[in-house]
Amino acid sequence: MTETVPHRGLDSRGCIAREGSLARVPYAFRSVVVAARERIPGVFGARLHSAYLYGSIPRGTAREGRSDLDLLVVLHEEPTDADRADGRALDDTLDKDFPQIDGGGTLLVGHARVLSDLERHDLGWFLACLCTPLLGEDLAAYLPRYRPDSLLARETNGDLALLLPRWRDRIASAGDSEELLRPLVRFMSRHLVRTAFTLVMPRWNGWTSDLHEMAEAFGAYYPQRAEQLRAAAVLGYEPVGDRAVLSSYVDDLGPWLAEEYARVHGVKADRPEEP
Repeated sequence: MTETVPHRGLDSRGCIAREGSLARVPYAFRSVVVAARERIPGVFGARLHSAYLYGSIPRGTAREGRSDLDLLVVLHEEPTDADRADGRALDDTLDKDFPQIDGGGTLLVGHARVLSDLERHDLGWFLACLCTPLLGEDLAAYLPRYRPDSLLARETNGDLALLLPRWRDRIASAGDSEELLRPLVRFMSRHLVRTAFTLVMPRWNGWTSDLHEMAEAFGAYYPQRAEQLRAAAVLGYEPVGDRAVLSSYVDDLGPWLAEEYARVHGVKADRPEEP
């Protein structure tokens, strides 16, 4: 008997339900998923532990020619520079061979890191709740069920203050190129909307990956910032290469959100420096 998932993305026990499924992959994207599943073992060989889909394709909301292919690949050991180069090459070939996707991104992580105590409420939650198994053993079986509580909010998005200086550097290096600014608007819009949502997630008591729903949930608790979040949600789906938008993110919305997040949930536990 199929379990019925209640409103707001929770299961019958009040835990966040896994949101994606291979059964939900739109017809236009099935050939891409099949190709990814066939090619990943050839790229990573014996280093591969498992692979997962995430994002709009397994959620069934992908748009042909507009959505990208998001993959999480778990290796038996921590990824090397050579592994990352292989991941980028995989992304490039899939993007070239399948016009129905608009780019792709393969995240590479080590098996031990996924299951570590430090990552239990960030990377572990991401795999268990937002990723759909594609190849190998599903590590969600070794992870807990997650509730939309303050701990999860803190460990997923409680590092915005650390990210803002890096964002400013990326904006500066993009110059005035619309081609370079547009993906930054898309990325930063999505990140800020998701952070704003997890700020209120424990009070809203649920989960969604829809940016518009996230913005509306946030706006119910912070009406003075509601219009900013609604506009950011639109740009998360339909970005424009506008430097003024990015400036407003790093000079106004981002700093305010980082301060309020720290006040409400605290700051994310320190992580080792990424290579």
